[in-house]
Amino acid sequence: MLNFDGKIALVTGASGGIGSAIAILLHRRGATVVLHGTRREKLDALSTELGERAITIDADLSNLEIVDTLVERVCKTTGEPLSILVNNAGVTRDGLLIRMKNEEWENVVRINLTASMILSRAAIRGMMKSRFGRIISISSVVGTTGNAGQTNYSASKAGLVGFSKSLAMEVASRGITVNVVAPGFIETPMTDVLDERQKEDLLKRVPTGRLGTSDEVAAAVAFLASEEAAYITGATLHVNGGMAML
Repeated sequence: MLNFDGKIALVTGASGGIGSAIAILLHRRGATVVLHGTRREKLDALSTELGERAITIDADLSNLEIVDTLVERVCKTTGEPLSILVNNAGVTRDGLLIRMKNEEWENVVRINLTASMILSRAAIRGMMKSRFGRIISISSVVGTTGNAGQTNYSASKAGLVGFSKSLAMEVASRGITVNVVAPGFIETPMTDVLDERQKEDLLKRVPTGRLGTSDEVAAAVAFLASEEAAYITGATLHVNGGMAML
């Protein structure tokens, strides 16, 4: 089960905790993994850790002209069409809407949503020829529940869900599935900075009483990327410890 031998996977945001966990698991299961990220040192360290079948690639996802060529660059580098696309890269520019600048809105939507659209559009061309493809976008629990101070981020993550459902309908007959994984509160450097009281308040909202792990998110992604999940498309898999039961 969950064998990705011969598959080419592009993971954006692979220099972060969730992205690196996804890349490691796909690689462990046999995929050739193309690592994208903004922190070159972490990418190079991850590539060295993985060894063969790991490739790093640079791209500024805020520059849509560069995004438009990224999948083509991956295919030229690997010599094979892309099999799996994981749209994981994302940014936040938190603040109350009344004080939010247009560029703070536009930057988040451009990287989190528009770049994912462009990458998906490019990826499905080769996937349609191969009659196989898996596109998984990483949303967030706040894309469903909302969160004060994150109107831009929540909108971008909710947009991924509607986008994925629509694209799933367009490409299902070609052997391509399009799904979403929506993490809740996950152990990351962002949550590490919280003090004990903040963590206690946070965990009161989570029925399981703990934060999730990047590996648990990665496992959900790997399942949706697998042959075994071929009959699942247009779905959102919530990995949130019961915080939002949908």
